[in-house]
Amino acid sequence: MSTGNRISSFFSNVWLPVAAVLAMLCMTTATAMDRDSGPIKVGITVSLTGDYAIPGKDELSGVQMWASDVNSRGALLGRKVEVIYYDDKSDAATSARLYERLINEDKVDLLLGPYSSELTLAASTVAEKYDFPMVATGAADGHIWSRGYKNIFGIDAPAREYMKLLVDSAAAAGLKRIALIYADSDFPKDVADGVRDLAARNNMEIVFDKMYSEDTKDFTALMQLMKTSRPDVVIGGTYLDDSIGIVRAAKKVRLSPRAFVFTVGPSLKEFGNALGPDADGVLGVVSWIRSAHLPMARDFSYRYKQKHGHNPGAHVAYGYGGGQVLEAAVRLAGSLDRDAVRQQLSEMKFRSLLGHYDVDATGRQVGKLIFVLQWQNGRRLLVLPEHLRESPIQYPFKPWSER
Repeated sequence: MSTGNRISSFFSNVWLPVAAVLAMLCMTTATAMDRDSGPIKVGITVSLTGDYAIPGKDELSGVQMWASDVNSRGALLGRKVEVIYYDDKSDAATSARLYERLINEDKVDLLLGPYSSELTLAASTVAEKYDFPMVATGAADGHIWSRGYKNIFGIDAPAREYMKLLVDSAAAAGLKRIALIYADSDFPKDVADGVRDLAARNNMEIVFDKMYSEDTKDFTALMQLMKTSRPDVVIGGTYLDDSIGIVRAAKKVRLSPRAFVFTVGPSLKEFGNALGPDADGVLGVVSWIRSAHLPMARDFSYRYKQKHGHNPGAHVAYGYGGGQVLEAAVRLAGSLDRDAVRQQLSEMKFRSLLGHYDVDATGRQVGKLIFVLQWQNGRRLLVLPEHLRESPIQYPFKPWSER
């Protein structure tokens, strides 16, 4: 073989594997460029069916409105935002399985938590398993932040503090006897624990203290038993359907305390739609109400109503505020790097649509204020805190016999 042929053969033998490597590098670079220039994927499971369908749908509409707003004003880190979601059917195990899918199959860049403390407990365990920071959009049970996890960050006030403004107000108005009723679920049970502490601090007596199954439909017997305890105020750790059922049963047995107050239920328009005039006088604790002078509330409400035909409720604000918190952490980090985003979520102080964001070392929210509303003449009006109120709180609750 001639020298020229030997050299040609050498370069051919060397060039072929080098060309293959270069081709692979080009493909890898192209894939990375496609990924970096593609949308930022935000993963979430939402309750589109099941017990939490009404707040779950509201929460999703809030997240989607946030993503639309980000995209309309430009982008996040130069990229559009895409929300990838699945129906968790209001089931904790389903939610956990779907977060595995979001992380491993959909390869999402960011995570928002599901609605309810029960589902968030399960979903956040998946996030911790993969060391993936998650913003909890609709959860307040303190147990979520008592497990030593470093990847779950709350935006709502702790459940134990939900009734503080109301209990303090009731005590100042001379109400002494509390009837406590709550669902057998994580969030309502934590609310009940908080009420017991608040009652002791205010020298109030808990004269009735009962938990009921989440599938309870008829509350007549419970209300009849409660009536014998002669409460001044009935406090319920409830969701929508059970808060409606309790009011209907109270009317049936003519239980008329000086105040009724519930957690989830009165804040939703569906509560008033179901009860009509019987909703009047009922109090509710809520994390967001457009009349509370929170940042962007009026503009947000106007734009939401233009699109959906009705004013947004608190659960819409959960979704939108959760997206804002996640966005702020990414912008401050200047990256989607999980360690950098986690650090910002741990340290930053921020004011979203929902209110102040300020977490402690566990990720538990410590900066959020809870509001109290009351149904008056068919409308949900802000009554506490007093300096923000639209109307004074009305005690006592008007007896059924006088309606």
